[in-house]
Amino acid sequence: MKVYNLACEQNHRFEGWFASEEDFVSQSAGQQIVCPVCDSFKVGKLPSAPHLNLSTARRGTADAGDKHSNSPAVTQFKQRLQDMARHVMENTEDVGEGFAEEARRIHYKEVPEHGIRGVASQEQCEELAEEGIEVFQLPLPVPHKQTLQ
Repeated sequence: MKVYNLACEQNHRFEGWFASEEDFVSQSAGQQIVCPVCDSFKVGKLPSAPHLNLSTARRGTADAGDKHSNSPAVTQFKQRLQDMARHVMENTEDVGEGFAEEARRIHYKEVPEHGIRGVASQEQCEELAEEGIEVFQLPLPVPHKQTLQ
C-alpha cells in the first residue's frame, strides 16, 4: 500500500492511498483523483518522507528527548495552550464551513457581533482581508477526537 500526500492546484492538501506507484500514475492519468475540497482533477504528489518503524531503535534515546518535554517551562506552555484553546471553544460559535459567510455578515452588521470559529480556505481568508475583515488561523483540536484535559 502506498500513501501519498497530495495537493490540487488550489493547494488543498489531502492524503491518497494506492495499491502501487503504477496505480497512482494510472488513476492520475485517467483523472480519477479528485480534490475533496474543490473537485479539481489537477492533483499532484507532495514531497514526503517514508515511514520507518524505529520504535525499537528509539528506546535507547527516548530519555534524552523526554527530559525537555517534562521540564516546568514546557509543562506550563502546554497548560497555557490548553487553557487558551478551551477559552476559544467556550466563547465562540462553531460555524464550520460557513465561516467566511458568517464573518461577512458580522462585518457588514447583518447580524449582531459575536465570536465565531470555523473553516476557511486560504483563498477565502485572502478575500476577507481584501474586504477589511481581519481573521487569523488558530488550529484547535477537534472536540470529538481530542478532549481538552
